[in-house]
Order: sequence, then structure tokens, then C-alpha cells
Amino acid sequence: MPVELSHVLLIAIVAASILLMLVRPKNLPEVWWVGPGALLLVVLRLVPLKTAGKAVAEGSDVYLFLIGMMLLSELAKDNGVFEWLSTHAVLGAHGKRSRLFALMYAVGTVVTICMSNDATAVVLTPAVLAAVKKAKVPPLPYLFACAMIANAASFVLPISNPANLVVFGAHMPPLASWLASFGVPSVLSIATTYFVLRWYFREELRDGIECEPEATPLEWNAKVVLAGLLLVIVVLLVASGLGWQLGLPTCIAACVVVMAVSVIAKKSPLPMLKEISWTTLLLVAALFVMVRAVEAIGALDYAVAAMRWATHLPVVAGAFVVSFVVGVGNNIVNNLPLGLIAGAIVQTAQVQGVLSHSVLIGVDLGPNLSVTGSLATILWLLAIRKEDMHVSAWDFLKAGAIAMPVAMVAAICGVLLMHWI
Repeated sequence: MPVELSHVLLIAIVAASILLMLVRPKNLPEVWWVGPGALLLVVLRLVPLKTAGKAVAEGSDVYLFLIGMMLLSELAKDNGVFEWLSTHAVLGAHGKRSRLFALMYAVGTVVTICMSNDATAVVLTPAVLAAVKKAKVPPLPYLFACAMIANAASFVLPISNPANLVVFGAHMPPLASWLASFGVPSVLSIATTYFVLRWYFREELRDGIECEPEATPLEWNAKVVLAGLLLVIVVLLVASGLGWQLGLPTCIAACVVVMAVSVIAKKSPLPMLKEISWTTLLLVAALFVMVRAVEAIGALDYAVAAMRWATHLPVVAGAFVVSFVVGVGNNIVNNLPLGLIAGAIVQTAQVQGVLSHSVLIGVDLGPNLSVTGSLATILWLLAIRKEDMHVSAWDFLKAGAIAMPVAMVAAICGVLLMHWI
């Protein structure tokens, strides 16, 4: 097959797979569209089997991290932790929907900062669903808060988004430098996203909460699970401080918690394996294969050239152009593969300062535009579908088309402010 034709065919397969993942014909899961696309690339020899194998292996840390979070989520659900949290959230709202919204947003912020945006999607979404069902309020404002804070707060700390570790790689700034660079932009991103969502859902949040649930104490098993969640936060912070990858420590900590609860309850831990979404892991692996396929045909060279062109723009123009191009790009190929590409571009083009910070903000915040923007949002969709709830791509886009650009402008203004100071 001629080289030019193989490149066109490869791009067509990747583009079709991503488009079908977005549209989801017949409501089939995303993996049914991305997985066969990745397999087709290998079968047609557009991607060598060895290259595909290496791409899948590169995602091992992500797989381990997700497995750990999925185990913790199911453990918390089965032992009443979500029920307990949702009850206290509703009671803390004092009969006001707007206050419940603020509480959910605040909790999502803390979870994202300390445990990553993927954890917010996997662990917090079921708790949010339990709260809105208990309060008998329209679910969309609270679900959107959970989804969007997962991205809006994902650059407060390096561990707040696995993509942060990918973008900077071995050149990760020390924690003090990170906070100096991203502290103000993060605050602006979190605040503007909150106010946009609060305005967007103003009608749904206007009335009160009629249902007041009774508080119930935590059982012993649930206390162990809650302590396990705190243990994972400590493990993530320590691992990040030592420069370790986060997947294996998270998975080990989750398995320890599962074993402890199983011993106390005198039950086998093996049924927990059924609760892991293996199709989600296959989806992630397929995305890794696709990004390597695109890199293999020289797309990275064009991207590096474009980044070097951006370095010659005025600082303000360069920051906004880079952040918005990267931000929109997330929604075409998902921020997981784009984070890998962006990291390679930053390191190859030797980009530093404002532009490298703008790249990271584009990778982290850009996914708030659409449902395909980040792995966290896809995990959020899977979590709500598990409870027989659905949010269309169009509904998400209508809110995201306002929330993402406003927060992006605010965050980049914060980056420029810190640069000039």
C-alpha cells in the first residue's frame, strides 16, 4: 500500500472511531467504536503489532490507578458510605438547592485536588446521584458540577490530573514552584466555572428541598472504607512528592482496603473483581494505540513546528492561541492521548514558562467543552449510565460552550498575571 494512501486510511479510521465514540450509534458503549478502530489499524498493518503492544503497555499506570479507584467506589457504595455522605450533604443544605449545589461543588473540588479528576468521576459521582435521589431534586445541576469541577480543579496540584505528570514528565516543577505558577489560575478556573454553572442552572436551583432524610450512623465496615479513602489520599500525596507513578500505589492501597473490609465482614474479596469496568480499561488502551498511530505518521513533527511558531507570537497572544487550540483539541481526540502528545511537544520544542503553562491548562480545562474531552468525563458518563441516567452530548456541549471558554480566559489571565509579577 502506498505510504500516502496508508496515512489517509489511518487518519480516516482514527477520525471515524472518535466521531462514533461521540455519537454512540444505537447507544453502544464507547469501547465498541474505539476498540475495533484500534484493532483495524493493527490488522491492516497501519500500526505494527510491536508498536501497538508498546502503546498498550504505556497505559499500565493509568489502568492500575483506575482499577484502584473502581474498587474503592464499589466498596464505598456497597458499605453505605455514599448513603451516609449523601444524607449529610442534604441535611447540610438546610432545605436550599443552591446550598446543596455549593456543597457538592466544594466536595468535588477537594476530591479532585487530593485524589485526581478521575477519582472525582469514579468515586464522587455515585455519591452525588445518591444525594439528589434522596433530596428529590433535578439531578443535572449537581451532576454537571461533579463533571466540570473534575477538570476545572485538575491543575491545583500535580496529582490532581494524571495528565499533569505526562505533560511535564521528568521536568515536573517543585511543588512550591507549581503552586506559584498555577495557584491563582486554579482559583480563577474553579470560581468562574462555579458561577457559570450556578447561572446556567439558576431555574433548577431556585426552589427548596422538600425531603429531609434522617441521619444514620456509619457502620464499622463503612468506617473502614472511609478510612481507606483517606489512606489513598495520603498515598497519592506521598507518591507525588517522591516523584513516583500513581497507579501502582493507588491499586495496592485499594486492595489493602478491600482485604481489610473482607476480613471484617468474613466475605471473599473475589466478587469485587466483577465490579471493575474492564471495558473502560480496553477503551483507554485503544486510545493509547490510536495516539501512537497518529504520532507514527509524523503528526508530532507538525505539532512541534506549530508550537515553535507560537513561541514567536507576543506573550499574551501566544498564551491564548496555545491554550484554546490545545483545549479544543482535547474534545477531538480526548485529553488522555492529547496529554501524551502535548508532553512530547513541550519537551521536543523545549517550551517553558507561559506557553508550557498554557499547554497544561488547555489539556486540563479544555475537556469541559464536551463529553469526549477527558477520560474523567467519560468515566462520569459511565457512572451515571450505570444508574440508568443519561446526559446527551448536546446538553453537555450547551453548558460547556459557555463554561469552558470563560474559565479558560480567566485561568490564562491568571497565568499572565503570575508571569508579570
